[in-house]
Amino acid sequence: MFRVDSEFHYQIDSGVYRRNVGIVLRNGDGKVLWARRIRNDGWQFPQGGVDENESTDEAAYRELYEELGLEQSHVRLIGKTKNWLKYDIPKQYHSTRYRNNIRGQIQKWYLFQFVGDEMDVCLDRGSEPEFDDWTWVDYWLPVERVVSFKRNVYLQALTDLERFIL
Repeated sequence: MFRVDSEFHYQIDSGVYRRNVGIVLRNGDGKVLWARRIRNDGWQFPQGGVDENESTDEAAYRELYEELGLEQSHVRLIGKTKNWLKYDIPKQYHSTRYRNNIRGQIQKWYLFQFVGDEMDVCLDRGSEPEFDDWTWVDYWLPVERVVSFKRNVYLQALTDLERFIL
């Protein structure tokens, strides 16, 4: 189906996809954490790349810390998607951070139960903060509000992860 290249990206069909994890953090009221991108009004779930020689589980916990300031003790893993999900990044969103031939992201999505205190959320623990605000929202709201090119992956991820909370 796909192969890993020397920079730990996946070659799928005619494009190259960066390995990534997506994080859905659920509170005791069944709401999910929704965060606003810094210097931008785009809201999304936390997500981030998987480093070489890093498992997706390790990447998910690292991203929880880097983006939300949460330690492993602040969350409980509920489940993760069965399959990798992918999306293409439109050309206008391509950054110089990645090679020009990166077509999009291939993601494993995680559902965590938040067991910490809201004061534990700290958006500037990482060296380069990605979010400047966050809130709790209804489980399905992100599908309607996320940037359009991620909408299908959000729908797939939330649909797959829903089996853990029904």
